[in-house]
Amino acid sequence: MNAGESGIIGQSTSLAEVFHTLDKVAPTDSTVLVTGESGTGKELVVRALHGQSARRDRPFVPINCGAIPKELLESELFGHEKGAFTHAIRSRPGRFELAEGGTVFLDEIGEMDLLLQVKILRVLQEREIERVGGQGAKKVDVRVVAATNRDLEEEVAAGRFREDLYYRLNVIPLHLPALRDRGEDVILLTDHFLRHFCALKKRPALVISPDVERVLEAYPWPGNVRELENLAERLSILCEGDSVQLEDLPRKILAQVGNVMDLPPRKPRQVPAAPSRAGFAWPTVADLRERNLGLKEFFDTAEENLLVEALALADGIKNQAAEILGIKRTTLIEKLKKRNME
Repeated sequence: MNAGESGIIGQSTSLAEVFHTLDKVAPTDSTVLVTGESGTGKELVVRALHGQSARRDRPFVPINCGAIPKELLESELFGHEKGAFTHAIRSRPGRFELAEGGTVFLDEIGEMDLLLQVKILRVLQEREIERVGGQGAKKVDVRVVAATNRDLEEEVAAGRFREDLYYRLNVIPLHLPALRDRGEDVILLTDHFLRHFCALKKRPALVISPDVERVLEAYPWPGNVRELENLAERLSILCEGDSVQLEDLPRKILAQVGNVMDLPPRKPRQVPAAPSRAGFAWPTVADLRERNLGLKEFFDTAEENLLVEALALADGIKNQAAEILGIKRTTLIEKLKKRNME
């Protein structure tokens, strides 16, 4: 699995370990517990896991356990029968039934009430649920993946999370590193988001000045990738020049980092895996021989990679992807159909 398949951008060693684990666990039905700070991309990882599994053609059903009042969460998860409670005017299936054959994603499971945790444990053990107000159990065939930004071992010790459920969920632990621990991924992501938002706003991509790069790498990013993405969108709107300068950055970031001159110099920047103008080199016959490809196969592979990148930059919006590539929308659709990417 790679960044293009998962939607996660990065080349750091810590992220490579995440991809390695995903490659192994995705084809299985094992329960996975994804941990990491808010904004690190936990849902992206879970969606990638589902997309690479044998259940990928079946539903992916997420539910945020911290966003739904605890008195309503049981009904959301397991459904209810008509008359089970006030306003239950008809029977309604829950998320587990809707996900039949697919994946249920229990996001922020650390927020779940202890009484409901018992019922989740039963689902994992018996593979069956019971609707609120129901009289019998119903078998379900789903894969359960959970995520949390809490330390569940600490929650267990404090009596706020069931130990037996923790061990049932933690079959395959998968920890996402914080952005501050991902080294040069900060600049790689900044480049990616700036290209994306500048393309949406039909302006040339912004270049990051060396001083700004030093500041971005020194900043601790408490909001992780989500905070960086928001900054890139802000810069794509407010930055008046062709490059991002120190004065374009929010005061909060500059104040946190301090004097730029006191920051350590940046290491020589590695050429990213994705092609860039600065590091661009025309392919040679040696490239074809190295990959054991003919000319047509080489061009087809290059074109497909560009189609995938343009769609990612445009968030799947074909009109914008076509504009990025400088082709008509109809031409883009024809190329996607030809490769079964539609």
